[in-house]
Formats: sequence, C-alpha cells, structure tokens
Amino acid sequence: MESLLIGSFAKPSSLPSFPLTSELSSPSSGLLGLKCKRWNNLEKQLAVIPKRRLLMRQHVGSDSSQKFVAFCWKGSDKYLVLSIISVSLLAVEKVSDFSPLFFTGMFEAIAAAFLMNIYIVGLNQLSDIDIDKVNKPYLPLASGEYSVETGIIIVSSFVIMSFWLGWIVGSWPLFWALFVSFVLGTAYSMNVPWLRWKRFAFVAALCILAVRAVIVQLAFYLHIQTFVFRRPALLSKPVIFATAFMTFFSVVIALFKDIPDIVGDKIYGIESFSVRLGQERVFWICISLLQMAYIVAIFVGVTSSQLWSKYIMVGGHILLASILWRRAKSVDLESKTQIISFYMFIWKLFYAEYFLIPLVR
Repeated sequence: MESLLIGSFAKPSSLPSFPLTSELSSPSSGLLGLKCKRWNNLEKQLAVIPKRRLLMRQHVGSDSSQKFVAFCWKGSDKYLVLSIISVSLLAVEKVSDFSPLFFTGMFEAIAAAFLMNIYIVGLNQLSDIDIDKVNKPYLPLASGEYSVETGIIIVSSFVIMSFWLGWIVGSWPLFWALFVSFVLGTAYSMNVPWLRWKRFAFVAALCILAVRAVIVQLAFYLHIQTFVFRRPALLSKPVIFATAFMTFFSVVIALFKDIPDIVGDKIYGIESFSVRLGQERVFWICISLLQMAYIVAIFVGVTSSQLWSKYIMVGGHILLASILWRRAKSVDLESKTQIISFYMFIWKLFYAEYFLIPLVR
C-alpha cells in the first residue's frame, strides 16, 4: 500500500532542484518554499499510514480478545464465590478455625473453580453460535464481534490454568471437583459424536444437578474439612440440608433456563423440557419445586436446636416463598423479557440461600 500510494507521487529526488533555504526566505521565492514544505509534510503523512494500519490491526485483535474475556467474565457465575464461601463456613467448628490456613484454602478453591467456570461458559458459547444467532444475536460470537480462533485459545488457557492451580494446591477433593466439572461441562456443550448432552433434556438436567447440587456442596466442603482442617469426612446436618435444598434449585435452573430459548431450540433440534411440555407448564413446575424446597427449609428451621436459628430459618424462608409466589403471578409468559428477568430473579433466590445455609443448626 505504501508503494502504491507514494509511487503515485513524484519522489523528491526526481523533482527539479528547489531553491535553497536562504532563497526561500526571499519574497520572490515564498510560494515555492510553501509548496516544498507541504510536499515534505505529505510524504511524512504517507509514510505513517502503514504503521497506523499495523497498530490498528493489533488493536482490533487485542480488542477482540478483550471482548471475549469480558463476555466470559459477564456470563460466568460470579456468585460462585459466595457459594464456596458459604459451603466452606460449614466446616468451621470454632473461632480459632478462622486462620490464615482456612482463608488460603478457601481462596485457592475460589480461584480454581472460577477459572473452570469461565471455561465452561466460553465453551458453551463457542458451541452455540448458530443457536445464539436466533436466541441471543447480541452475544459477541453470534454477532461476529470476535473470531472463533480467539475464543478457542482463550478458553483453552482458562482450563489449563484451572487444572494447574488445582494440581499445585494438592487437594484431591478440589482437583476432582475441577475434573468432574470439566468432563460434564465439555460433554454438555461440545458438538461431537456421543456428546452435546444438552440436546437431551433429562441428561442436561443431570449435568447441572451434579455440579450445582453435589460438587459445589460436597467437594468444596470436603476440601476445607479434610485437606485444610485435616478432619474426618463427616457430613453434618447443615451439609446434608445444603445438598438437598440446592438439588431442588438446581433442577429448577435446569428446567427454567430453556424457557426463553424455545424458538432456537426447536429450530436446531434441542429437545428441552420447554419444547416437549410447553413454556407455561414448565414454568409452574419450577414454581412448585421451589415452594417445596422452602417447605423443607421451614421444617429444618422448626427442628433446629438453637432458638435464633429457628427464627431466622423459618421467618426467612416464609418471606422468600411469599416473594416468589407474588412475583411468579405477575409474569407474562408471552414476554421473553419478563421470562428472562424472572430467571435472573430465581438466581438471586438461589444465592440468597447461601446466606442462610451457614445458620442451620
């Protein structure tokens, strides 16, 4: 481009000799001096063009990577931090347990799990480009804002960093939590023979259930209990309650997440429960399951050995159940915006429970 652009103009060496500087200062040569200066400025500007274009290409590539990382960060489960903190607190038996060792072990688990979560989110978006062009055309990959190659490189980097951190920590409960999450997350999304389990409603629900209800509760609890505190792997009442309660919520999330995406799922043959049973029926199944979970939580609160725990568990879950029922009755199932808004509201209820779980006695 530089040769084409500059080649269309005469080079300074091929021009007739210009007057010297002393001559240019004279009134008679002022116009010629002005032209010479303009020529020199033009040549400098043309010489800068390739450099600017190279910088622009570098900026575009960098910007594409930044957009992908930002998207993975936005789509990742940032409340995972809250859930790991809450579950880690279940292993605390006395005040002296709040030691540097405890906080180090907890933050190691948070970092490794968060990196793995970003991998799972990124892989799902890489595998769903065509579907997202229908359901979520605003996403960076679906809209063409960044390349698939960039996404693959960054997603691979996150999963490698996650396993590396899990390995150097040396906790087997943590490492197996990362490994099982990797296997299920890959099988759930990757579009290769025998995989892409999200096509099958029941198997997809089991994947989400295994991660949300079992791995997050048990594996991270055992990481603190057995690796950090070096105590026997005993499952306490709060841990059993957390696992059972989050099982209800995980089933609801697995069912509800496909309600807004029913159009794209039908087109691409994803047999979700929403496609098979209909949006309205799945919606009220989800509400019923959540209310059952709150009834179980209220019963656990009633049987608590501590009066303060009894009041908080019973009162808190009655309040959450009431808010859920009132909000559910106001949802217009014909509005995708309202369905998505309610889905995000369910996530808020999901993580509100992590403030109550450590109070179970």
